[in-house]
Amino acid sequence: LRFHPSVNLDILKFLAFEQVFKNALSGLPIGGAKGGSDFDPHGKSDNEVMHFCQSFMTELYRHIGPDVDVPAGDIGVGGREIGYLYGQYKRIRDSYDAGVLTGKRVDYWGSLARTEATGYGLLYFVKNMLDAKNISLKDKTLVVSGSGNVATYAIEKAQSYGAKVVTCSDSNGYIYDPAGIDLAAVKEIKQVRRGRIKEYAANHPQAEYHEGCTGVWTVKCDVALPCATQGEINLDSAKALVANGVIAVGEGANMPSSLEAIEYFQQNKVLFAPAKAANAGGVSVSALEMAQNSERLQWTFEEVDGKLKDIMANIYQSAKANAEKYADPDDLVAGANIAAFIKVANVMVAHGLV
Repeated sequence: LRFHPSVNLDILKFLAFEQVFKNALSGLPIGGAKGGSDFDPHGKSDNEVMHFCQSFMTELYRHIGPDVDVPAGDIGVGGREIGYLYGQYKRIRDSYDAGVLTGKRVDYWGSLARTEATGYGLLYFVKNMLDAKNISLKDKTLVVSGSGNVATYAIEKAQSYGAKVVTCSDSNGYIYDPAGIDLAAVKEIKQVRRGRIKEYAANHPQAEYHEGCTGVWTVKCDVALPCATQGEINLDSAKALVANGVIAVGEGANMPSSLEAIEYFQQNKVLFAPAKAANAGGVSVSALEMAQNSERLQWTFEEVDGKLKDIMANIYQSAKANAEKYADPDDLVAGANIAAFIKVANVMVAHGLV
């Protein structure tokens, strides 16, 4: 589910199509869909968000269920919104049905590591991609866009690998901190106070705040991780990254790079991790959350994170194998598309749907 002013039917159809193939790549028993509203939670009080979520679920509950369609959160739909949605579902249905929504808080049957999953999974995929070329993330400079869950936990995992992340952003602008992003400060601003990223610069004199978001791709880096929204890297941004020596791009958001940008990266031998493969960690742990709900169990953080790491390694290997078999060995875009298409097509044939 996505709550954002840009939501319309065309965007949801495109995202649903992508989601089907992303979920197929996960290797888990899940289909794919997309939903949402052009409601904007930013600037709204908790009470206003709660009332909207309750109204939304009052219609949505007819169309979802643990074995029918299981929504999770996307842009604008975090733990707060999932909580309000789930509360209204329980109020209407008067049943347990914990697996009807994923991304729930841990204290009401969510999964440990679900919040971190997309960002961590992105780094697991990128690390596999770099390891195959004998390139280490240690001491590499990373540029990250966004400051939501994907960006936050991509930064956290990148820093744990010894990389230096120097940017993050929100819809108003971006910060550049040459000393490396102080992640605790970002979490306090965005997760605790729901503030704007420009506040970071006020307490970090060495950091710069820049209005607008496209300039983040002019910052010199080894690895770029677009984790904000679709279409954020255009051809000009790709040219700026290549001119500054980028060696790899990993898509944390859904389709953040234009087709022209992707083609330019590939022409210039930039290692490219496409969204449907690289950001599949979130939905994969959603499927693991559903499994835990069905078992009435809650796995440890380490168990879930270990399964996530294996899933992302398997997705990389599948994309790589199909790239080598059907396309250029380094074309993970083609490799991921082909791997997902083959799985979906085979299932459709087996079920007599084509």
